Formats: sequence, structure tokens, C-alpha cells
Amino acid sequence: MTCTPLILTVAPNGAYKQLADHPALPVTAATLAATARQCLEAGAAMLHLHIRDSAGRHSLDVTGYREALAAVKAVVGDAMVLQVTSEAARVYEAQAQIDMVRSLRPEAVSVGLRELDQPAIGDAGLAGFFAWLMRERVMTQIILYDVKDLQRWQQLRAQGVIPDGRWSLLFVLGRYSAGQTSEPRDLVAFLQAHTGSEPWTVCAFGATEHACIMAAAALGGHARVGFENNLFLRNGEPAPDNAALVRQAAQAAACLGRPLATAEQIRRQFFDDPNQLN
Repeated sequence: MTCTPLILTVAPNGAYKQLADHPALPVTAATLAATARQCLEAGAAMLHLHIRDSAGRHSLDVTGYREALAAVKAVVGDAMVLQVTSEAARVYEAQAQIDMVRSLRPEAVSVGLRELDQPAIGDAGLAGFFAWLMRERVMTQIILYDVKDLQRWQQLRAQGVIPDGRWSLLFVLGRYSAGQTSEPRDLVAFLQAHTGSEPWTVCAFGATEHACIMAAAALGGHARVGFENNLFLRNGEPAPDNAALVRQAAQAAACLGRPLATAEQIRRQFFDDPNQLN
């Protein structure tokens, strides 16, 4: 077991859920800010946020992102790393996703490899975008939905399409589907295939989210929890808010001897000292 500090990320809303799914789902800049503060106090040092348009739909609007980021920053300051999503959500093409990130230049971003690895972008487009992310010091997390995605990432790295950099990986346990429930054993295939040195995080679906992130924490990974993928506590009861999911994850980390990483430690790991969390 590792005692390396655990990066605890909260994903409080996602691209698809609405207030009808849970009354505490944050869908405005103000409610995102309030949720961020609660989750910071519960132990999360990173916020993975989605924004919505005026009709409540998934949006990658740069102005909307700037407004939401400013609202959150006003509440949490530098105490959280603010990671935006570039998720397509069946709305955006790869070039639009890339253009958003370049225009916004966020502190941190998550990118779905299979969404960007498209013929319209090609190897040259991927190489240019990832080189730009590295030059601009954008903390980048690569979303991998299965082992084939991980193997494709490794291939792109080996071919030099993806330049050397301090990338991190997100292993998505299970597939997006109605009533999806992930299992801790879903992590095994990823770990068997992961031959690189990139730090990795797990997200999972349904009430078994907690068991999955406990497995990840025990094996040296990091954890992402929140209403994006799960609305339930580990006992199967509805979670009152995102902070409750963060709190139980923090308790699990403590039981495993994993202190929680601070935002400062995360930034040092990615930008200054790669051994900062060790």
C-alpha cells in the first residue's frame, strides 16, 4: 500500500444530469461555487466542472466557462485546482473541443482520447494540440474508457505523436449506460495494461463508486467522485449533496493511510517537482 497523498477530485454535475435527477445538482455558476466550497471543506482539492447553456444543456462556451471559473475562484481562491471538461457529449466535434481549450487556456482540462483521435484531426493535429498543452502548462488528464483506449494512448506516445509531458490518466470503470454500475474488478485490466509512469485516477458509476475508488486508493491511484457518475452513498441511500460523497472518500483514504493532496501539491507535481506527492 502506498502512503502517497491521494488527489481527490469532485465531479459535481456532468453533461447530462438535470435538477430533476437531484435537487442539489449544481447547474449555475453560483451553485457550482457553493458546491466547490462545500467539497473543498470535505477534502477535495480538484474540481472537474461542466457548464450549461441557458436551456440547461451541456456547453463548451468559453464565456460561460470564464464566468463559472471566476465564480468558483472567488470562493475557493487557489485552494482547488479547477479542471474544465472538453467532453463532446454528442454535441461537439473534435475541432470545436480543441478550439475551446485553446481559447480558454484553463489551468486544467480533461480530454477524451477517442473523441480527439479522429480522422479530421489526424496525428499532426493531435501532436500540435498536445504540444500546445505542454507549452502552455495546462494540466491535462486523458480520459480512457477501456483498455483499447489505453493501448492507443501508449501507441501514440511510442510513435512520438504525443510528446513527453506530465500527463495524467483517468480510467473510467464500466461504460456509460442506463443504470450503469461499476465493479472494482473493472480496474484490473487497466492496471495490467498500464505500462507507463503516468499517474492515474479512477471514476466509477453507481453506488459501487465508493468500493471502486477504495480499490484505486489501495493500489496507488487517485479518486474522482461526484454526481456526474453517482448519486448514492456507499450504503445505497441517496447522497444529500456532492460533499457527502467527497467526505466518505476522504474517510476511506484516511483508513488506507493516504493523506489528501492539497492543490499546491498537485500543482507542484505537474509543474515543478514530479516527486512532490511522494
